[in-house]
Amino acid sequence: MAAADIQNRNAFEEVEGLTRHVAQFVTDARYEDLSEELLELGKKSILDGLGLALAGSVAKSGELVRQYLNGQGANGPATVIGSSLKVQPRFAAFANGVGIHADDYDDTQLAVGKDRVYGLLTHPTAPALPAALAAAEARGASGRELMLAYHLGVEVECKIAEAIDPRHYQHGFHATGTCGTFAAAAAVSKLRHFDLDTLIRAFGCAGSQSAGLRENFGTMMKPFHAGRSSESGVVAADFAEMGWTTTEKLLEAPRGFFRAAGGGFDSTAIIDKLGAPWTFVSPGVSIKPHPSGSLTHPGMTEMLKMIREHDIKPEQVERVDVGTNQNMPNALIHHQPRNELQAKFSMEFCMAILLLERRAGLEEFTDEVVTRPDVVEMIKRVHFGVHPEAEAAGYDKMTTIITVKLRNGQSIQGRADFGKGSPANPMTYDEAAEKFLGCASFAKWNMTKAEAIIEQVRSLEHIENIKALMANLSE
Repeated sequence: MAAADIQNRNAFEEVEGLTRHVAQFVTDARYEDLSEELLELGKKSILDGLGLALAGSVAKSGELVRQYLNGQGANGPATVIGSSLKVQPRFAAFANGVGIHADDYDDTQLAVGKDRVYGLLTHPTAPALPAALAAAEARGASGRELMLAYHLGVEVECKIAEAIDPRHYQHGFHATGTCGTFAAAAAVSKLRHFDLDTLIRAFGCAGSQSAGLRENFGTMMKPFHAGRSSESGVVAADFAEMGWTTTEKLLEAPRGFFRAAGGGFDSTAIIDKLGAPWTFVSPGVSIKPHPSGSLTHPGMTEMLKMIREHDIKPEQVERVDVGTNQNMPNALIHHQPRNELQAKFSMEFCMAILLLERRAGLEEFTDEVVTRPDVVEMIKRVHFGVHPEAEAAGYDKMTTIITVKLRNGQSIQGRADFGKGSPANPMTYDEAAEKFLGCASFAKWNMTKAEAIIEQVRSLEHIENIKALMANLSE
């Protein structure tokens, strides 16, 4: 559907045909529409997501999810990654969504608009990939079918997140939990070859299930949001396929998703923008080098560089000042973290652990490390707040300005707008594979299987049945 076919009455109230416009994009898309560049970018995030699901399987949340599923009697065809469990697709989507997001180590959508917080829109893979995997495994779909469904899910999720008024996030909604539901619904609908009207109803069902509040950041509920959004997309497709009725204008209606959840939206972020360009291509998706909130990563990248270049020792540090724009402290809310989940949203911890250990991986984000006396003491030396220069740089960057004051009176300064793994400083496939192996090792996964997964994803388009991949992700 072209832009000319849509009557724009009021960009903040109603744009007729917008839900249909999005659904038409999904139903019309073909694998041949995906460029080689797009496919290669997607493979890195798919591999990243699989590794994170393995790492998440050994988190406390993973244990509790499996405990819950064992009590549901929900045996089925879909794999709970990192376990021997086979469950119904909706439950596999939930479990693997929680797993991917459990360590807050998963990829991040980057914003286009300057009024939006760069890196704070959604985590695109956590809702989209688990639903696509579950539906693909249940149907015996090919690697090409999986990739098409995954890319469509990510694209729908990201463009919806880009369009909604920034108030949606700023006032407390977690966009991964809300917009991610549409990603999962789009991915599953594509794998099931829904026609246009059925897909529109799947979106109608998805929108009424979208949920997630940022007050729960730093707790198990944050990854729950990702899992539930993925599960809800599967449920939406299930009911749409049975003939469940919904509104045909869930996105754009005055009482629909955009108005209710955000107060408004920018239709130009969606109309004729789906796949033009694909979000993976521009502005890009960032893969995390550290298992913490994405807003910490420019500062962490710069701090690690400063530590190495100046050989900064912990005992030399008197004070560290970290300044950002005002939206970053609004998300990094734990200034004196008491556990690993809070530490993921603590700029103070992230700076402190790098100064003490010169690394910040899964092994550092544990309750035992967070509460270590030397860590608690170093956190007291880190001061985090708003810096006028960072604020002036705009919200389409994650500008972080660092000053390390040493006990000898010397001051060392650094600034970064983007972190390692961002499109400005991307990971190669081999670097993503190295991160994957780290996650697999953390989960004590069979390393022969882990190496095989890397090569399977590298040539995913040649896999005839996705069950071959899932076998290496199952005990």
